[in-house]
Amino acid sequence: MAALMPAVPGMVRTMAASPRVHLANPKKNAEEIAALLDIADANGVQLCVFPELCLTGYTCGDLFLQPALLGAALDALRSLMDKRAKTAFVVGLPLEIDGQLYNCAAVVAGGRLGLVPKEYLPNHAEFYEARWFAPGHSAPGSVFLFGQDAPIGQQLLFDCGSFAFGVEICEDLWVPEQPSAHLAKAGALLIANPSASNELTGKHLYRQQLLCQQSARCLCGYIYAGAGYGESTTDAVYSGHAGVYENGELIAENARFSRESSYVLADVDCDVLRYKRRQSQSFFAGAAVIDRLRLAAPAAPQDGRLLKPLAPLPFVPQGAQRDAQLEEALMIMTQGLLFRMEHVHTRRAVLGVSGGLDSTLTLLALAYAYDRAGWDRKGIVGITMPGLGTGSRTKSNAWSLMELIGCTCLEIPIGPAVARHFEDIGQDPDVHDVCYENSQARERTQIVMDYANKVGGLALGTGDLSELALGWCTYNGDQMSMYNMSGSIPKTLIRDLVDWLGRHFGGEVLAVARDILDTPISPELIPGKEGELTQRTEDTLGAYALHDFFLWHMMHSGASPKKLYAMACHAFDGQYDRQAILSALTTFFRRFFTQQFKRSAMPDGPKATPVGLSPRGDWRMPSDAQMQLWMDDIAGITP
Repeated sequence: MAALMPAVPGMVRTMAASPRVHLANPKKNAEEIAALLDIADANGVQLCVFPELCLTGYTCGDLFLQPALLGAALDALRSLMDKRAKTAFVVGLPLEIDGQLYNCAAVVAGGRLGLVPKEYLPNHAEFYEARWFAPGHSAPGSVFLFGQDAPIGQQLLFDCGSFAFGVEICEDLWVPEQPSAHLAKAGALLIANPSASNELTGKHLYRQQLLCQQSARCLCGYIYAGAGYGESTTDAVYSGHAGVYENGELIAENARFSRESSYVLADVDCDVLRYKRRQSQSFFAGAAVIDRLRLAAPAAPQDGRLLKPLAPLPFVPQGAQRDAQLEEALMIMTQGLLFRMEHVHTRRAVLGVSGGLDSTLTLLALAYAYDRAGWDRKGIVGITMPGLGTGSRTKSNAWSLMELIGCTCLEIPIGPAVARHFEDIGQDPDVHDVCYENSQARERTQIVMDYANKVGGLALGTGDLSELALGWCTYNGDQMSMYNMSGSIPKTLIRDLVDWLGRHFGGEVLAVARDILDTPISPELIPGKEGELTQRTEDTLGAYALHDFFLWHMMHSGASPKKLYAMACHAFDGQYDRQAILSALTTFFRRFFTQQFKRSAMPDGPKATPVGLSPRGDWRMPSDAQMQLWMDDIAGITP
């Protein structure tokens, strides 16, 4: 039996449901909803949202004024409350208070009841709610129902302990000033929207965009449940659209136009939302004090599942816009470089070309930049500097690529200079220690810097974001340059950028680029044995895919080591075993803390991806910060 996946902390399991409608039959509607609540409870759902006026149906028209329907809706609500579902849930009903009728969302958890009346009532031809309902602001502050004083208001925050949520109803989302903005600033991490939005050609895409944007503006999870099959089709059709959104992204959506009840389950990462809000002090500007109703805290699911897309390569774009986003990254990189070169009055760029992945990206990106600017590629000076561990494959690829690009090509072997340096400092050349390796990196940097001075050019770095995160670079060696286009580009993204550039230039350039992509990543600083590659970086550090995954989620959401481990187990299930994940995680945090001093002195370079480690804005960390808290968290992980 397979081991249970570790639970990912910070997740709240949600469900957006669209029950089959039995128009003007609250008892049958309550039965449909009760069946969906059973599914919610079986799946460990903590918040379940149903559509607007779902206890009666949205399209009842003047029947909303009939006492029989209003009384039956209340009876249906009572039956659902008596069910004592484990999840908190939101259902819609028409509710008469002091002679006025309100379109209400009823929030139920652990026997407690709260009511949110709809404020913005559509008054156009398709939906003329103002004929029946009063605007929410006219409702009293509470109403006595089922033996309890139920608070009522649009500015109600429902506190479930580990998360809080607010409610806005359908049209409330489509107006210029949405209630959800105030609720989010007051602490709502989730927004529930019981809705009844009809379908028109193209409207679904617009609604998706609207929901994505609102979840991004509010830094929240947004659970949307729309009315579906069984609503009157006299003038409109309702598709039963249900979806869950998180901070600008659609994370789960049902299949629309089902003829039966449908639903979608999704986990919302509330830790990410809290972290993003802590980062943005402007988010809370103008926050209002609102009422808070404490509800029973629904138990977190214990099934070990993660109901949320979790890309193993979060830096790498996917889907139809993949190539466009790769080119956009290159435009950012090269735009930064071209302006810097213009600013220092040069059209000469000097770089070391090793035949490895990083320098290949820089060389190809330079050719792309020079073509954009209409400059002669001979202004690019590529220097291959074979050293004590350089292999024939990488050297051959370096030369081939430089010649195919048409740049100025130089070869300056570093062996004699390094040997003389070893003599000067008393280094035994047979001792392949850190001094042996770093001396070569610093010699190469000196050559590139000095040659750039000689020709009045800019010495470009070729290091990447993954190496900066791990400190896998030589201080004042390959860590240093006059400008570095690739400082925010991780290893996993470099592969796709090199492939894109290879396809862009085509022909033999593509063939060489793909051979470089097939070459194991290595610093090539120690001599090989019988022509074999001695150093393979990922044998020492662990997979770059794991390190980039850890970096993304640590910077994106402040995820703890224990959470990163659990997330990686889900994302890389079947690719890396748990011991390999834990080993890479330990390496990541140990090196991330101890190598900060290298990032504190990193050169200028553009930020092209959402994660950056520049000490001038993105990541301000003391170089002598202690790592004990994070290592203690790792020590508590059992693979």
